[in-house]
Amino acid sequence: MIRRTQNSPRRVLVIFCHPRPDGFIRAAFDQVKVGVRAAGADIRVHDLYREKFVPELSAEEHRTHSQPGVADELQQHADDLRWCDTLILVYPTWWSGQPAMLKGWIDRVWAAGVAWELPEGANRLRPTLRNVRQLVAVTSHGSSKLVNSLQGEGGKRTIFRSLRSMCHPLARTHWLAFYGIDNYQTNRRHAYLDKLAAKIERLVSESSKRPRLQR
Repeated sequence: MIRRTQNSPRRVLVIFCHPRPDGFIRAAFDQVKVGVRAAGADIRVHDLYREKFVPELSAEEHRTHSQPGVADELQQHADDLRWCDTLILVYPTWWSGQPAMLKGWIDRVWAAGVAWELPEGANRLRPTLRNVRQLVAVTSHGSSKLVNSLQGEGGKRTIFRSLRSMCHPLARTHWLAFYGIDNYQTNRRHAYLDKLAAKIERLVSESSKRPRLQR
């Protein structure tokens, strides 16, 4: 049954992935934070490169991948993922997908006991991130949207299909992409950035007004 509950601040987790401290994606990251705070939401942030996140899945992690839990150094990431109701990923699209650092974050943090579980005797994963009701990707593409569509939009499918399937069944997805960044002049980039904070504020604010499923 769907009921409206008393509004409370949204809980937004922002994951930023880019090796440079300047440039377009860094500016987009700054605008995302402006938008989240303008919406009055609680925010937690992970800058993967600044934190020197280790993306490689170890042999031991792979061997025990079906056992619940993550390595000690990943516990805060797991706790924050369980805490949020909105997840925003800010990154450049490289080779049609997420950078290796971000892909490694998914491999290691979206683990058994965090994002999914496999009950004894079952042959399908059971999603456990029901707290996540909104996924937002803020990304850039060197090529056009047409080229990305012809290539199959692998990075978009990772978020809209794979990650979303581990979240709340009514979770919404939003793709805020800037295409053709290698060709567009500075004024087009500025126009995108100028609108980004307002878009994020609207998405976060609107999510707080939606009916919430009572369990």
